[in-house]
Amino acid sequence: MKNVAPLIAIGFAALTMSALTSAHADDRVISTKTGGQVEFQIDGSGPAVLMIASLGRGATDFDDLSRRLVDAGFTTVRPEPRGVGKSTGPMNDITLHDLAADAAAVIESLPAKPVIVIGHAFGQRVARTLASDRPDLVRAVIMIAAGGKAPLKPGAQEALAGSFRLDQPVEKRMQDVKFAFFAPGNDQNAWRDGWYPEVSRAQVSALKATPVEGWWNAGSTIPLLVIQGLQDAVAPPENGHMMKEAMGDRVVLVDIDGAGHAMLPEQPEKIASAILSLANKLPAKNIK
Repeated sequence: MKNVAPLIAIGFAALTMSALTSAHADDRVISTKTGGQVEFQIDGSGPAVLMIASLGRGATDFDDLSRRLVDAGFTTVRPEPRGVGKSTGPMNDITLHDLAADAAAVIESLPAKPVIVIGHAFGQRVARTLASDRPDLVRAVIMIAAGGKAPLKPGAQEALAGSFRLDQPVEKRMQDVKFAFFAPGNDQNAWRDGWYPEVSRAQVSALKATPVEGWWNAGSTIPLLVIQGLQDAVAPPENGHMMKEAMGDRVVLVDIDGAGHAMLPEQPEKIASAILSLANKLPAKNIK
């Protein structure tokens, strides 16, 4: 781990969520203002961390990280995106602001807020939009595989699209998954399943309908942690260095070798360690 900037004065330590102390494997569904609903799971007790999944993928991607954080004394909150499980809502003519509003509805249903928000890949764009739209609900944003401005590596866009082509031979599709998401030497079969093409199409449409300037800075004051894979072909590490250069000590930057865009199944221990080593040192802040 390198380039870990001085920690910013926010924190988990005083976040005692007594109402969640017995919340283990607690599945919930709440209604949203759009007439849809969000299914989410709560595990553990202690400081709350909300997790937003990658493009066209579900909350199960966070199963391993959730267990590690729960074992360390945190509460994890994992909402399913629209179109997965019991989560519903308009899938056409939407923006990142609509998807961020789903996450906001989940946070508002919790007994204590604001919370830490973790977003993986596409999910970090939703997380940054949430921080911009509802800074009152977000203590900090942790970005895993944070893209948005630096161009994709040659061929990565085509491989990314091919990963969702469930109609093509599985061998070819897994070649695309490996190229787009996994660093050399890592096993792409960890992501053989769990792809939702219709969800990805809606999310890509929402992304295209939302100017990057509206979410890139994740608000103006909320602290940001960027965890990036040095072999990421879809979100090259130049993105994190852009943020660090523009926002200075507001950004804590962690580079992880041996990780591509998938990151979570590639380097689970390093990612959890980066999150916990920072989170456990963050000073307290009043929670309501």
